[in-house]
Amino acid sequence: MAATRLIAMHVNKGKTIAKSLSDRTSYAMNEEKTDKGEWISSYACDVKTVDEEFLLSKREYLRITGRQIPGDIIAYQIRQSFKPGEITPKEANEVGYETALRFTKGKHAFIVATHTDKDHIHNHVVFNSTNLDCDRKFRDSWFIALALQRLSDQVCLEHGLSVIKPKKNKRQDRSITYPDKVTFRDAIREDLEMVLLEKPKDLEELFLLLRRNGYEIKQGKYPAVKGKGLKRFIRLSSLGEGYTADELKKRMHQREEQPKEKMYQKETKAETKLDLLIDIQEKMKQGKGAGYSRWATVYNIKQMAQTLLFLQEKDVRDYLLLEKKASDSSNHFHELSEKIKEAEKKLSEIAVLKTHIYNYAKTREVYVAYRRAGYSKKFLEEHREEITLHKAAKEAFGNLQTDKLPKIKELNEAYADILKQKKELYAEYRQVKKEMQDYVTAKHNIDFFFKTYENEKAVQDKRAQKEKKKGR
Repeated sequence: MAATRLIAMHVNKGKTIAKSLSDRTSYAMNEEKTDKGEWISSYACDVKTVDEEFLLSKREYLRITGRQIPGDIIAYQIRQSFKPGEITPKEANEVGYETALRFTKGKHAFIVATHTDKDHIHNHVVFNSTNLDCDRKFRDSWFIALALQRLSDQVCLEHGLSVIKPKKNKRQDRSITYPDKVTFRDAIREDLEMVLLEKPKDLEELFLLLRRNGYEIKQGKYPAVKGKGLKRFIRLSSLGEGYTADELKKRMHQREEQPKEKMYQKETKAETKLDLLIDIQEKMKQGKGAGYSRWATVYNIKQMAQTLLFLQEKDVRDYLLLEKKASDSSNHFHELSEKIKEAEKKLSEIAVLKTHIYNYAKTREVYVAYRRAGYSKKFLEEHREEITLHKAAKEAFGNLQTDKLPKIKELNEAYADILKQKKELYAEYRQVKKEMQDYVTAKHNIDFFFKTYENEKAVQDKRAQKEKKKGR
């Protein structure tokens, strides 16, 4: 698996949005870092004009919404680092592309640049903060980086990659962009969730349970808590959505009013979800407490039971058969992924070509005037955007394998046909993806279970030998 980090990109001090976008994308696509540009892929944009396309979408967003926020985020970057020697640049780029596509849900244009200049291969994914429809922007949230890490782990697991742990750096802030680091607010939220599992009747009982877990409570208009090792109280209202005093009361009240039959159905639905087992020992090393250990143990038992139930339903009673099922379903999934990716590539190429045709027609008069002005530098500075778009369009037309430029109507028809094929592939893709994830997760859980069992047995054998020596 890969270590990931989500970085919000703002306008550089003293620079324009256009220059900032150009600098960020140029660094990501540096030819010296990407084997002369071989390991660069894109979605819904052209790598040669990506900064201009991002900029145009932001101007369109301003025109549609009228919203202009000072210090706004112009793009996001995902850094995805892999274990040295474990992955090829081609596969790393594919993993980055798949991660970005699933993370953005196909609603944001992006580039994936795979850097090979370091010992560890790593991806720089830069995606536009403005969506393709130019009416919304990507919304960052408290746990978005944790969701990204989990998605990246799942994609890497599907590709058969192992776990890589990011190096700890004391100078780095305890930020959400480091998913392996848990902030004190994360710990408070987790303890609150565990306390809520004990079904307190009201806020007073919830505070009592927190005190038993080592918390100090400050009641009043703005209730606050202070855990072990903290120097100050933390207000519940600062923990995010769902954790204010009123919201906690509402959650407890709704649970009491919920019919037992519905509660049972809800629990049954949650139990049927097959998920990865938690490495409790690793989490304890990261600073988790005894309460988390108890919860994780129960969680692992439930997940292991669901894993065995899944294997029984699929009539998989042999490890070799499980291994084959996981491998076959994974291969089938990747075949479909390649077909869908190829369809998306064609759709993107058609969309880009349509944009170039439109830009060419729109800027033709300006470029003609530029030539008549003797390619004047002054004229170029005044009409740099139009001239740049015109040149990009002409270059794109020059790369076509046909002398005749296709008509917009023909491109629309081709786009519709490919889109129909893609939708048909997606219907099968969703079914195969679920099957593949279940088999891969089941195999991972079985492997993890036996590894944990062997480690515990080795520890017990070592203790037994020590006791035997003492007895002598």
